[in-house]
Amino acid sequence: MSRSLRIAFMGTPDFSVPALNNLIASRHKVVCVYSQPPRPKGRGQQVQESPVHKAALDAGIEVRTPLNFKKDEDIAAFMALELDVAVVAAYGLILPKPILDAPAHGCINIHASLLPRWRGAAPIHRAILAGDEESGITIMQMEEGLDTGPMISMKAVPIRPSTTAQGLHDMLSALGSRMIVDVMNDLADNGTLPMTVQPDEGFTYAKMLKKEEGRIDWTQEASAIDRQIRALNPWPGTWCDDAKGRRLKILDAVVMPFKSDEPAGTILDEDGVIVCGNRTTLKLETVQPESKSSMAVSSAYQGKYLIANTRLG
Repeated sequence: MSRSLRIAFMGTPDFSVPALNNLIASRHKVVCVYSQPPRPKGRGQQVQESPVHKAALDAGIEVRTPLNFKKDEDIAAFMALELDVAVVAAYGLILPKPILDAPAHGCINIHASLLPRWRGAAPIHRAILAGDEESGITIMQMEEGLDTGPMISMKAVPIRPSTTAQGLHDMLSALGSRMIVDVMNDLADNGTLPMTVQPDEGFTYAKMLKKEEGRIDWTQEASAIDRQIRALNPWPGTWCDDAKGRRLKILDAVVMPFKSDEPAGTILDEDGVIVCGNRTTLKLETVQPESKSSMAVSSAYQGKYLIANTRLG
């Protein structure tokens, strides 16, 4: 008979839910779920449980939401679970050494990058911003350093010219949810996992996104602005000022093959072609004027939100 592992799952956002659900459906036993505490969200600022918290409750699994692991009683409660392993996926809390060492096989992380390329909080967005041609999932053994532990399993996916952060997020979430079950099965069957130590070089810190990174600088080349639009979709989004100083969100665009000698930010025509840095051009597809719903560029012209031969700021 196949061995079943006792697992604690530690995660918070939507990204982590498929992995939790796949582990629940597997031969293994998810005995407890850890997630960040409920917090106010949305316009009404109503206190809401995290997506992982809700999924665990739906499955009838105990949920624990410590603010951190600084209290001895929280560490003791975790150790009392007598776990084979803990699976971590975008939990958002730093795990101290007593937590990392408590399960028999430690804590195993689902990391949304091909390590060691991107370590840190925002590897999906940073990969697109940097123009990487691929991303992927690394299943890794956690240690006290930030995403520095040995690698167990890795699979790559391409980043295409149309890939957005949301699209890559969903793709990697699904991939990681499948990979982690395979890793748990291997651990249960073999009692150990293959480990590859990360190289000391070749990594970049994927720092958290800031809202101000969404402002478009039209003096950048069209390819860089295109990556910015795709990488910051849906949050924080990308925007500029229209000719009247109103905020204009840029939701979708495509790089054009021709050049222009007009100043950066100039709207060339009613098709929504904008001049960018180094004479490159970008065609806007979907925009959202201030206090309005998203709309195609043709509708934005009809509403005078875009005007040919004016400049975006």
